[in-house]
Amino acid sequence: MSKPAPAKPKLTLGRKKNPSEQGKKSQISYTNTVKPRGKSNRPQHSKPKEAGPTQVYVFNKPYMVLTQFTDADNRETLKDYIKVPDIYAAGRLDRDSEGLLLLTNNGRLQAKLTQPGEKTEKTYWVQVEGEPSPEKLSDLRYGIVLKDGPTLPAKVEIMTEPAVWPRVPPIRERQNIPTTWLAITIVEGRNRQVRRMTAHIGHPTLRLIRYRIGPWTLDNIQPGELVESSINMMN
Repeated sequence: MSKPAPAKPKLTLGRKKNPSEQGKKSQISYTNTVKPRGKSNRPQHSKPKEAGPTQVYVFNKPYMVLTQFTDADNRETLKDYIKVPDIYAAGRLDRDSEGLLLLTNNGRLQAKLTQPGEKTEKTYWVQVEGEPSPEKLSDLRYGIVLKDGPTLPAKVEIMTEPAVWPRVPPIRERQNIPTTWLAITIVEGRNRQVRRMTAHIGHPTLRLIRYRIGPWTLDNIQPGELVESSINMMN
């Protein structure tokens, strides 16, 4: 069977904003600067207090940053980038994954975005080792059986390499083995699910970037940048 033609991603990441654009948008952003670490003065709970109007922030989580505000081993966490008080992550993103993380002060919205029954779509841009056959991609679309049970059908398409920031350190590539970029959309949120799905079909994930959650995307948001969103699904 012939290999399906690569689908072109509709949107491009990694474009730097010029000063005129910054002035047109009302957003809060924090540049990726190194800050001294120490004990955080944030409360230890992870659920929003729901005080005041709903706030939603989009954060582009860099590689090897924990999706929590404290860490006993002094690893890099959200507190190294985010100084807005009383907002908490709606869901998690693995330390070795990159991309979109939503934070809010609204507990109901946090639950809506993370509860499996809500079936909120999440799209990942995934660089895998090798070139998956049409049959293996069909397996992902139909649903496969992992150790914790069968997955729901996923949307899977081959895509051209997205224009994103370079990963530091870069992925390990083998000269004699090509890589393929896939756009994978799921409605579940199991532990390391996408990585386990691609491993199951024999194509380990080399790099994983979460691009979209529901109506939110990473467009024009740099790694380590926090942007306040005007989208409120609780209306």
